[in-house]
Amino acid sequence: MSSFKKLDAKDNFYQTSLFFPMPVVMISTISENGQTNLGPYSLVAPYYIAGKGYYAMLLECRNSSNTAQNILRTGKCVINFIPDDKKYFKEAVRMGWPGDTTEEKMKGCIFHLEDGLMKEENPNEEFPKVVSESFQAIECTWMKELDHAENDKPGELNGYPEPYHDFNGITSKFGAHFILRIDKILMKEKYYNTIVEGVKANGFPRVPVDYGYRDSKNFWCAKFVKPRPELLPMRETSVASVRYAADRLQTDVKFTDDALRMLVKVPRIFLPLVLKGCVQWAEENNCKLITEKEMQTINDKRAKEKEAKKKK
Repeated sequence: MSSFKKLDAKDNFYQTSLFFPMPVVMISTISENGQTNLGPYSLVAPYYIAGKGYYAMLLECRNSSNTAQNILRTGKCVINFIPDDKKYFKEAVRMGWPGDTTEEKMKGCIFHLEDGLMKEENPNEEFPKVVSESFQAIECTWMKELDHAENDKPGELNGYPEPYHDFNGITSKFGAHFILRIDKILMKEKYYNTIVEGVKANGFPRVPVDYGYRDSKNFWCAKFVKPRPELLPMRETSVASVRYAADRLQTDVKFTDDALRMLVKVPRIFLPLVLKGCVQWAEENNCKLITEKEMQTINDKRAKEKEAKKKK
């Protein structure tokens, strides 16, 4: 006999029928009067993660919301990841009340706003502002041509008529999905250094988790707990582990598998440093792809440098 009981899926099943951990983000969009609108969301997730000419996120929301209507009109938004702080979560819940205008919800808002990198690079264009308190933010553009959603327009606040799209734009009478191309990833310096220079437990941001389940009175948020590491199993096929580290480098330089195979014996703690050294050599030599041949040249150079140090 099963130890589980059957629970039927209902509308908003992630809230009504599951305990489903999700991030807590504030989505910035531009309202009709040019003011930045903030809306709290949890239904966001990576969408295109590799193998395309760009990377993308997915946002699901009510199509009559300020956020959806603004994206339909301007095609631009920012996904702001706010830190775990009781006052921030309380403000996010307040700003999520359906039907409030941008002016109503932004009046007295405790979050501060600043221009992102898109505005800096394109000063003559308008972009949603970034929440200054965020530990990271993603500036995005809606890929409206996907699923032929380019003709979806704002203005329907009482439900959109058919036909509906499958995965982008207006997907049901009251629902919308937006595939958002990642234009810029913004990161506060402390967390940038954690990703680029090596991850440690004290370098993780305090991330709030919306627990999905909502009763008739409350939203529930899980308190941040310092993450614990678990060593990856290192086996003979650990080229994948080296590839994982290489793909996390902030560079256009790429590695072949044969090149990475020459690094499988490098201790994990030194691997990011070694890979960065390879990238530095490649950039100095105008090389975009490191193969086994280039890796041998790098190793020979490193060996000569070590020998020279010994003679000093």
